[in-house]
Amino acid sequence: MAPNTVVLTIEKPNNNFSLVEIGGPDTSMLLEQKQKAASPKQFTWLLLLKAHRALACVSWLAMSLNRTFASVKKRINSSADTAEEEPQGRGIRLYRFMKAFLFISIFAFAMEVIAHFKKWNYLPAIHPSEVQGLVHWSYMAWLAFRADYIAPLVIRLSQFCIVLFMIQSLDRMVLCLGCFWIKYRKLKPVIDEAACDIEDSSNFPMVLVQIPMCNEREVYAQSIGAACQLDWPKDRILIQVLDDSDDGNVQLLIKDEVSSWREKGVNIIYRHRLIRTGYKAGNLKSAMSCDYVKDYEFVTIFDADFQPNPDFLKLTVPHFKGNPDLGLVQARWSFVNKDENLLTRLQNINLCFHFEVEQQVNGVFLNFFGFNGTAGVWRIKALEDSGGWLERTTVEDMDIAVRAHLNGWKFIFLNDVRVLCELPESYEAYKKQQHRWHSGPMQLFRLCLPAIVTSKITVWKKVNLIFLFFLLRKLILPFYSFTLFCIILPLTMFIPEAELPLWVICYVPIFMSLLNILPVPKSFPFLVPYLLFENTMSVTKFNAMISGLFQLGSAYEWIVTKKTGRSSESDLLAFVEREEKSLNEEKIQRRHSDSGLEMLSKLKEKGAFPVRKKNRIYRKELVLAFLLLTASARSFLSAHGVHFYFLLFQGLSFLVVGLDLIGEQMS
Repeated sequence: MAPNTVVLTIEKPNNNFSLVEIGGPDTSMLLEQKQKAASPKQFTWLLLLKAHRALACVSWLAMSLNRTFASVKKRINSSADTAEEEPQGRGIRLYRFMKAFLFISIFAFAMEVIAHFKKWNYLPAIHPSEVQGLVHWSYMAWLAFRADYIAPLVIRLSQFCIVLFMIQSLDRMVLCLGCFWIKYRKLKPVIDEAACDIEDSSNFPMVLVQIPMCNEREVYAQSIGAACQLDWPKDRILIQVLDDSDDGNVQLLIKDEVSSWREKGVNIIYRHRLIRTGYKAGNLKSAMSCDYVKDYEFVTIFDADFQPNPDFLKLTVPHFKGNPDLGLVQARWSFVNKDENLLTRLQNINLCFHFEVEQQVNGVFLNFFGFNGTAGVWRIKALEDSGGWLERTTVEDMDIAVRAHLNGWKFIFLNDVRVLCELPESYEAYKKQQHRWHSGPMQLFRLCLPAIVTSKITVWKKVNLIFLFFLLRKLILPFYSFTLFCIILPLTMFIPEAELPLWVICYVPIFMSLLNILPVPKSFPFLVPYLLFENTMSVTKFNAMISGLFQLGSAYEWIVTKKTGRSSESDLLAFVEREEKSLNEEKIQRRHSDSGLEMLSKLKEKGAFPVRKKNRIYRKELVLAFLLLTASARSFLSAHGVHFYFLLFQGLSFLVVGLDLIGEQMS
């Protein structure tokens, strides 16, 4: 057979075709020629396809950057009206220190750029006679001074912060192991069914429900409505609406809401203080001084944005039966707006870890944790034995919990009982909330330390209170977070002798962030944003901790966290039903009322409409953003790799927060 023929074998069951010979040129040559003819076209189309995708990606990036820069430009142009209030006291000193640090770092970076291009930093030790000019002499003098005096101090400070970092990480790991043990052994508080018969109404104790609020225009109706629908005998429950509002319109709205529920047979009263002293603690203290409170055995507290399920009391109060030393039953929070924006998602990660791990582990193994201020049931006797509500700090919930613990009362945390509430959606509201949450514990620590030392509780409980509850989790955590990652790390870029190891800035933080995200596995894509945002918040927490520790003026500020009034789907359906029922009544009322324009003008005169707020610019965060970006540029010169990327993204994180581009965007 000729070499240029092709043999084809075809097999069929009915026909016997043996061999067919097709003569012609060499097949391999034909295939090669065909491929050569087709490959340029295919390659051209492939290039065009990739170019189209690249252009689409570039176009999307350009549009995103254009929108971002437009927002930044608009935010900066309006900075005169929206800038953060000028810090005072220690706050202004911290701000000035950071600005000075920024200017020094910029000057040092300029020197390093000159040295990089002149290759001074690559030269070995040279003789003074070989120095080229004043700038070269200044740089060589800086290198000697840095190595002899600054580097040893920075190394010692960084080692101290690393030790604190590892101790706090170890504490976090122990808490996680405790949580895993609880899940594995299925440990949780149980109700003594023999001691509690929910079918017999005589077994229902007298319960007082308190709803403290202040100018809560957006959420007062849903919180009052949820409390009034609690499944409990009407003759054994009293709801106190404790209104501290200074807005007359809000007061009238709340009064009308209380009256409407009272007409439906709910045992509810409205209380208003003319003088708002002591903030929430003063409000609760005033309510507990009423004569009729002595008839009640338990009191449950709900903040204005909390919406308990109807079975809340039946899931919590029975735990007190047969436990005479039980003082508090705390429920978990759940959030209706956790997916509203990036800020609420990151808050959800933090708070889920707080409840799932910290509160649950401390409740199971220590019978003690910090009262969350709401969604909890107290035995009134425990409150009275512990001295009642005190107005000495801005964390009255933690204060009463510590004093009750010192008096021997035990606490229970119910992880499976959840109460719906809201998360702050704007960075301004979240920042103020975090300032209060981190300054108050330091105030309380100063006040409670003598009582803890002289109390009759065991030594282990004293150690837990002083070193774990207060020092480690309330003081050391914000201290090393700010000092190590916002001050020392950028400083080491200009002092390479004190460079931090990779496991400090990368491996351990990522591992600890993974542990934090475990209670919310769906939040794993937000691992890196969570890590960066926690470091960004360290400046606020550090400033608050210092304010509380040294009793500065800002430590006593109490600002009500801004609410939006978001509801769950079931609440929205109930709201629609109520609106449909009241539609006819509204039509009748409108016939006898003033015109809509007249009513609108009256409301404006009374100030019934809140002033629209704007996003702010935060100076401390912006200063730290430029500091970290300068340090990342210095790291880029030295090709540090991980250090560069960490500083770059951390600086961008501070920039986003400083321009208030995270959270709710006001128009």
